[in-house]
Amino acid sequence: MEPDWHQVSPFRRAVYRLTALIPPGRVTTYGALARALGGISPRAVGQALRRNPFAPAVPCHRVIRGDLTVGGFTGQSQGPAVARKLELLTGEGVKFADGRLLDRERLWTPPATAP
Repeated sequence: MEPDWHQVSPFRRAVYRLTALIPPGRVTTYGALARALGGISPRAVGQALRRNPFAPAVPCHRVIRGDLTVGGFTGQSQGPAVARKLELLTGEGVKFADGRLLDRERLWTPPATAP
């Protein structure tokens, strides 16, 4: 079922639509999403994703930090939330070692023209 995009701001809608394009088994970074959205702040992307009402249709767990560490999840930077993010990614075949993405081939580049 398609999310009701009208229940969020135009900015959050753009972030969520782009995030929804990330294929299973792939990840991207907050910075890559920010660049695809016109050079906005990666932190603004993170703040929008922390409030994602459309999970799992909008797979915010597939967005990691620019240093290729797992980053936060649901507004948490450690603990059970981040463990859940790692569990979701591991279930999709994305592996981390010492908290860092193991296989750079799993990185997905957003389209140059964001939806």
